[in-house]
Amino acid sequence: MAGMLLVSSLAQAEGCLKGAVVGGVAGHLKHHAVIGAVAGCAIGHHLAAQAKKQQAATGK
Repeated sequence: MAGMLLVSSLAQAEGCLKGAVVGGVAGHLKHHAVIGAVAGCAIGHHLAAQAKKQQAATGK
């Protein structure tokens, strides 16, 4: 059961981790690493969802 929860949470986090890293590094340069990581997570997740929709539309 714990494995299923882990897999589902990872599927929802698609794009979030990469975005959080990039946002955290960018935010660190302006002394706002946590805010940058949160914003990066949100943007990364949004971009991953858009890419997934586009791939589904093209049939790839």
